Amino acid sequence: MSATSTYTVTGMTCGHCVASVTEEVQEISGVQDVAVDLESGAVTITSAEPVDESTVRSAVEEAGYRLA
Repeated sequence: MSATSTYTVTGMTCGHCVASVTEEVQEISGVQDVAVDLESGAVTITSAEPVDESTVRSAVEEAGYRLA
């Protein structure tokens, strides 16, 4: 069984931003897939188990961005 969560990330303006967020979020234990939509700021995470929002927030902030 997998879990899917979508978050909104602010501050992304280009493909490098998308790559940075994707790279950091993929490092979270259990994350299987990360899909980032630059226009809307939506970050959809598919994982083996639900991921705690604070863990996602930390990864996004490590990349230099913020959860809305």
